[in-house]
Amino acid sequence: MTKRTALYGSHIATKHQSIGAAPPKGVLSVTVLLRRKAPIVAQSAGAKHSFLNRTAFAGAHGLRDDDLATLRKFAVAQGLVVGEINRGARSVRIHGTIEQIEKAFGVTMQLYKDEKGHTYRANDAEASLPPELAGVVEYVLGLSERPVAKPHLRLSKAAPKAGSTFTPPELAAIYQFPASTGSGQCIGIVELGGGFQTSDLETFFSGIGETTPTVVAVGVDGGANVPGGDPNGADPEVELDIEVAGGVAPGANIAVYFSPNTDAGFLDAITTAIHDTTNNPSVISISWGGPENTYTAASLAAFDEAFQSAGALGITVCVAAGDNGSTDGTSSDIVDFPASSPNVLACGGTSLKASGTSITSETVWNDGGGEGTGGGISPTFPVPAYQTGFVATLTAGGTKPLTGRGVPDIAANADPDTGYAIVVDGQSTVVGGTSAVAPLWAGLIARINALAGKNQGLINPSLSAEVTNDVTEGNNGTFAAAPGWDACTGWGSPVGVALQSVLAPTSASPTPAPSPTPTPPGPAPAPPHKHHKHKERQR
Repeated sequence: MTKRTALYGSHIATKHQSIGAAPPKGVLSVTVLLRRKAPIVAQSAGAKHSFLNRTAFAGAHGLRDDDLATLRKFAVAQGLVVGEINRGARSVRIHGTIEQIEKAFGVTMQLYKDEKGHTYRANDAEASLPPELAGVVEYVLGLSERPVAKPHLRLSKAAPKAGSTFTPPELAAIYQFPASTGSGQCIGIVELGGGFQTSDLETFFSGIGETTPTVVAVGVDGGANVPGGDPNGADPEVELDIEVAGGVAPGANIAVYFSPNTDAGFLDAITTAIHDTTNNPSVISISWGGPENTYTAASLAAFDEAFQSAGALGITVCVAAGDNGSTDGTSSDIVDFPASSPNVLACGGTSLKASGTSITSETVWNDGGGEGTGGGISPTFPVPAYQTGFVATLTAGGTKPLTGRGVPDIAANADPDTGYAIVVDGQSTVVGGTSAVAPLWAGLIARINALAGKNQGLINPSLSAEVTNDVTEGNNGTFAAAPGWDACTGWGSPVGVALQSVLAPTSASPTPAPSPTPTPPGPAPAPPHKHHKHKERQR
C-alpha cells in the first residue's frame, strides 16, 4: 500500500454524535491550498511600505504552475473535477462525489446532528495525501460543512430613548473622522448568509442625506445575496455592515462577498475579496467569527496566511472581536477568530455617551450575563512585534504579560443601547455589537486612503494612545480597561484626524467631518441607557 502523509490540523473533534455515514453519491466540493511560490516577507513596524498590486503578488507569491499541473493530474486520476482557480490565493476548488473525495484524501465522511437538530457532514479523522501531493498541498478545507462563525451583532432589547443612539455620520463627527467621502475606494464586506434589499439602502441613505453608494453582490462557492425578510436572521448583519461603512464613507463603492458558512466558504470569501481585480477593495470588513478553539489548526493557519497576503497588498482587514465577553460564550477565556489573527485590525466595543460632537463618557461595553465586547489573549498566535512588552490588566487586580496575540487592537461604540440607527427588511431598528465597529473602522480607513491616494495595509504598528480616545473604565469579564492598551478596547476609540496625521499626513491640516446629518425617518425610539459609572474625559 502506498504510504500517505497526514494533513495535520484538518480535523477537529466534535461533541456531536454521528448519526451514520454520509451518502457516498452526494456531491462534495473542497478548497485545496497549494504552497506559495515564495514566502511573504513580514513588514517591519514603523516602516513605510511599498505594496504589491494583485497581479505582481500572484506572480511572486501565488501558486506554482507545476504544482497546479500535479494537482490536475491527480484529480483526473481520481475522477474529480478541477473548478475555480485563484492564483493569488493559490487555491483550487475540487468537485466530486463523497466517495471520490474520501478516496482521494483518505477520509471517512460522517453525518452529525447538533443541539438544534441541524444535520451536517464532516470528516471523522485527519485527511492524508498521496506521495505526489505531499509538500505540494498545504491545506484542504471544506471536508466539514459545520458552521464556523456567527454574526457579532446585538439588537436593542428595549425601545431606544431619543438622543441615546447614533447614525453613522454622527459617529464619524464624534470620532473626528477626517473630511473625506472615501471616493475612489472600495470597501469589501464578507457575509456568511442573509442579504440586502436595495429599497432598505435607499431609505437609509436618503434619511442621512446621502446618495446610495454603488453596492455589488459577489457570489462565492454558491453563496448569493438572499435577503430572507427576517429582521432577526442574518439580514441585520448584512445591512448593518453596508449602512455603517457606506454611512461614514458614502463616496466609496461597496462589494459584498456572500459565501456558505463553512471553513472553506469563509476562507474563499476572504481570499476572493483580497485578490479581486474587478472591484479592488482597499479595506475589508468582517463581522463574523467564533471561538478560536472551534476552528481546525488548518483553518487558523490558512486564514492567517490570507491576511498576510492582504497586508502585502496594502489591504486593511477590520474584524469584529466578538460579543460574548472574555469567554466568547464558552466555559473559559478564549478570543474570537479571525479577530485573533495578528494580521488583522481586531475591533472591540464601547458604550458611548456624547453631547453634540463631544464625548461625555466612553466605557467598555459590558451588559452582563456574558454579553459585551470580546477580548483577551490568544493561545494560538504568538505576540506580534507591535505588542512586545504589553500586559493585560485583570479585573481581579494586577496584570498579566501577553503570552500570545492580544485582542482587540481598537474599539468604538458597540452597546446596543447606544447603538446604530439603521434600516433592515423595511423596518427602522437599532443595532449594536462589535459587528458595527468593523465597518465603522473600515469606513475611516477608506477616508484616509482616499485622502492619501494610497493604501495603508496593516495599521496596528502605528496605533497608540496619541490617535485614540483612551477608554479606562469597565471590564469584559476577566480583563479590565486601563490606561494605554488593554484586552477590552485595545488602544480605545478613534480620533480620526489624529490617525490620519500619523498614517498619511497631508500638507493641509485635516479637519473633522461636517456636522451629522438627520437620522433616518421613523427609527425605533431608543432604550434608556444602563447606568454605568463614567468618567468624563477631555483631550
